[in-house]
Amino acid sequence: MIEKFLKAKHWQIFIAIFIIPYSLQFLAMTITNNDQDKIMDFTPFIIVVFFLGLFGWLWSIAIGLRENIPTGIKMKTKKFKIFLLIPMIYMPVAFKLFDLLFDSVEKSNGEVNGLMMGISFAIIFPLHILSIFGFLYSFYYVAKTYKTVELQREVSFSDFAGDFFLLLFFPIGVWIIQPNINKMVVNDAH
Repeated sequence: MIEKFLKAKHWQIFIAIFIIPYSLQFLAMTITNNDQDKIMDFTPFIIVVFFLGLFGWLWSIAIGLRENIPTGIKMKTKKFKIFLLIPMIYMPVAFKLFDLLFDSVEKSNGEVNGLMMGISFAIIFPLHILSIFGFLYSFYYVAKTYKTVELQREVSFSDFAGDFFLLLFFPIGVWIIQPNINKMVVNDAH
């Protein structure tokens, strides 16, 4: 699977992580006649599709290109794997807690259960902050790996800051970064 992502064209990656999830969202809105309660039933599935594409692409870059890192340069892959996993765990937990919270409000005729709200906030807030950090670290690690392979030397943040922001704004960055990854994979094959 890693090879498929690394060899995929930029437009294919764009379709996988941007067009398909938004098309599913549009389809859900059409099917449900824009009924927000019914759309929420589709939302977890759409988010999973989005994150599978995005995380698959990030994973493929970080793990697939590491064999091209020059010897003597150490990249902490274990830390990357952990921080990429955190948002994947956070999303279903947050959705379930929000679902429980909204159900409790609905069942109590619009009155908010303070205890349920407090527990949800106490769980979601730290997970949310940790998830944001996990995302940022994942993009940081992928950009560093990508630039290390490209320059074939130890890199500092100033060397890959532009790539970090291109990855962070992936709908744009995929059009610039993926063609270079394709070249790296082709050059490695020769």
